[in-house]
Amino acid sequence: MTTRTAERPVAAPAEPRQRPGWGPLLVMLTGTFMTFLDFFIVNVALPSIQGELHTNPAAIQFVVAGFGLTFAVSLISGGRLGDIYGRRRVFTIGLALFTLASAACGFAQGAGFLIAARIVQGAAAALMTPQVLATLGTVYTGAARARAFAAYGMTMGLAGVLGQLIGGGLIALNIAGASWRSIFLINVPVGVAGLMLVRRLVPESRGERAALDLTGTALVTAGLTAIVLPLVEGRQQGWPTWTWLTLASAPVLLTAFVLHQRARSAAGRAPLVRLTIFRERTFALGTLTAVIFGGIPASFFFVLALYLQDGRHLSALFSGIVFTGVGVGYFAAMLLAERISARLGRHILTLGAGFLTVASLLLAVSSGAATSAELLPGLALAGFGIGVVLVPLTAIVLANLDVRHAGAASGVLSTALQVGGALGIAVLGVVFFGALPAGGFAHAFTVSLLGLGVPAVATAALAGLLSRS
Repeated sequence: MTTRTAERPVAAPAEPRQRPGWGPLLVMLTGTFMTFLDFFIVNVALPSIQGELHTNPAAIQFVVAGFGLTFAVSLISGGRLGDIYGRRRVFTIGLALFTLASAACGFAQGAGFLIAARIVQGAAAALMTPQVLATLGTVYTGAARARAFAAYGMTMGLAGVLGQLIGGGLIALNIAGASWRSIFLINVPVGVAGLMLVRRLVPESRGERAALDLTGTALVTAGLTAIVLPLVEGRQQGWPTWTWLTLASAPVLLTAFVLHQRARSAAGRAPLVRLTIFRERTFALGTLTAVIFGGIPASFFFVLALYLQDGRHLSALFSGIVFTGVGVGYFAAMLLAERISARLGRHILTLGAGFLTVASLLLAVSSGAATSAELLPGLALAGFGIGVVLVPLTAIVLANLDVRHAGAASGVLSTALQVGGALGIAVLGVVFFGALPAGGFAHAFTVSLLGLGVPAVATAALAGLLSRS
């Protein structure tokens, strides 16, 4: 996707003698696809995992939550490590660790071991993800950079919308009797191929080289954990006292982090995140937009999966086939986003939010339909709206930043999307399960869809401010 914003000149290292080609992009997006596929694909396998490992619902919930929590709270630190020690090096370490952890998940014989391996997967994903955006921002310039960032958004979205289908297909095929284990073991050959190519195709790059801010790392990790952990576990446990106390501690910890970063900068020492990047209005508004919008796809996929499998009693495979309606719309957005952006610029985000709002109303009307086929137009429109926002968002938000801060800024943006996803699932989960006793799954799905209108409208409003920045 090409936008005027993405083509503004920024400070960058010297250009390589030859054009880099698309090899670095393909290798780096391998890690992106694996990360976001694993975040979504596991949902369809939970019944099989619970049955084979004979575990309780709380443990099976943490198979999902352990990955998401570790991933969300470690992204900023992962970005800073890439700036200091080399982005290709940290990406390679993350990819190797993710591949090994995937194999461990595939061979797990108990719930405790599986949860531990999923936590390692989340940490490895947090090492990889910030390096992707930071590397693409240094390897490519101008229109090529905008297209690379758009490809990142496409890959992330496709992994999300296709995860359900791929997972259902692998479980149905039951290759070599692997059942649910195949959704993890499939990462191993892909990861090995990526490791063989990364050193050959991806150039090394670094940001500001200084000692890692360990105090800042501890504060931001604790602060984000205090937000995400109770949101992930609170609903399942009936919102006990510890969840509210933990949430209340989050502003204190994050305020302490900000004050520590200011003090460290004033003393001439490198902070974990240079707060001056938020003086760039596009980045500040874009990060807030990422938090708000990040809750929409994650929570929408969450309630849609519940509605299809528990409400309409579809198998994992057939549920995944219905999910392809979202994928069709998303693929259309991939093809058309550049053309639309050429006409609308940053207003493309407002357009996408509008499509999401209309799609939510359309799906709410058809939620009680006799056949799942009647849902497909609304699902396709929802996928189109998600893609029209997600594909250009990264390019717009990071376009004006100095590439020396690319790793930390990429970590902040990725964290914003993940924390937004956790918030969205927590809030919409409360809405969905609160409405369930009153009228069943169709009613709960309808109420949830109407609730999605709030972040969609907020995204449109923030997009309007971005367009004027």
